[in-house]
Amino acid sequence: MEPDRIETNPNGAPQTVIVERRGSGGGLLIGLAILLAVIVGAYFLLNNANNDNARTGAVTSAAKSVGDAADKAGDAVERATK
Repeated sequence: MEPDRIETNPNGAPQTVIVERRGSGGGLLIGLAILLAVIVGAYFLLNNANNDNARTGAVTSAAKSVGDAADKAGDAVERATK
């Protein structure tokens, strides 16, 4: 931070001049943009995880159906051989 400047006014008395610096808000805009990017990224990651779970469930269901069909076929072959 810049120190205060001491100047003299026309009648010779010293006076302190305080210079205030204020930001333009650019940092706030960058922060909001980064926050928005994080939110969008998190949404896509969670959505991808849900899709993976749905695919896993579908494959599990299909495998169970194939297993049931194989059991039935095995039973039919067993009955046919008797």
